[in-house]
Amino acid sequence: MTEPILEVRDLVKHFPVTRGVLFKKTIGHVRAVDGVSFDLNRGETLGIVGESGCGKSTLAQVLMRLEKPTSGSAHFEGRDMFGLTGSELRKLRRDMQIVLQDPYTSLNPRRTVGDIVGEPFEIHPEVAPKGERRRKVQELLEVVGLNPEHIQRYPHQFSGGQRQRIGIARALALRPKVIVCDEPVSALDVSIQAQVMNLLGELQSEFGLSYIFIAHDLGVVRHLSDRVGVMYLGKVVEMGSDEQIYERPQHPYTQALLSSVPVADPSLRGQREVIRLTGDVPSPADPPSGCRFRTRCWKAQDICAEQTPELTTRVENHPAACHFAEVHSHVVH
Repeated sequence: MTEPILEVRDLVKHFPVTRGVLFKKTIGHVRAVDGVSFDLNRGETLGIVGESGCGKSTLAQVLMRLEKPTSGSAHFEGRDMFGLTGSELRKLRRDMQIVLQDPYTSLNPRRTVGDIVGEPFEIHPEVAPKGERRRKVQELLEVVGLNPEHIQRYPHQFSGGQRQRIGIARALALRPKVIVCDEPVSALDVSIQAQVMNLLGELQSEFGLSYIFIAHDLGVVRHLSDRVGVMYLGKVVEMGSDEQIYERPQHPYTQALLSSVPVADPSLRGQREVIRLTGDVPSPADPPSGCRFRTRCWKAQDICAEQTPELTTRVENHPAACHFAEVHSHVVH
């Protein structure tokens, strides 16, 4: 896993805030994604975690070309993703697919499962000639653990976990190289979450997939990820291997997130430091100066308001964006 398949540099997505009905005037911008950089290696799972509103889903939409970036660059196998048009863009869409968050709204209720999973073949007929489509759809349903005989059923006839498997089958149809998973298990019961996570792991091994796995649940992300990036208010504040992030976090925000994870073993409760953050998350339309986390951080000093900390490496391959970053190794799991 040394060769990057996806390289993202200084990616920015700002949404204008307007006032007026007829004569709209831009009075500000929501800085949803504000300078995100990372590499995704072949066969790797990169987890992106952070609380609601930090820009995770916007990042996914920009990478999938569903939203235009304000600035920055992204290269897929050396190709400029944001400069592609026509047939080159169609080819990129074959190589990158997305699994959406809500299995109840991401499937068209008026179409059968066969139509939903087979729709990518209509857009990319070179992948499956018409005579082979039904067989390929049934194979895909079998791969994700569904009965291939249910090809004529409608989404409402399936459970939430089964619907998410249908979404995964649709994403797999074109044999992509990268799948962006945007909170794929957050709407599912815990027992079903484990089944879907195991399925994603098996598919990665079988097809050599690379995942960008977006979630707010730290436990779910650790189950599948090789590396983890922590986002706060549009920026990546820490990046490292799953062991570095979960066992030796450096950024105060990461430490606070980990301290909030419930401990399953009752005998271990009360044995770790619990960090309680005060105040609310600032508005992405008006973020604080300097470090965006400083308004909730117990380490904040004057320099935090004056200088924006860069994502710099103090420990090998473990960068953190904090003026006072230090390894915190007292997290109990």
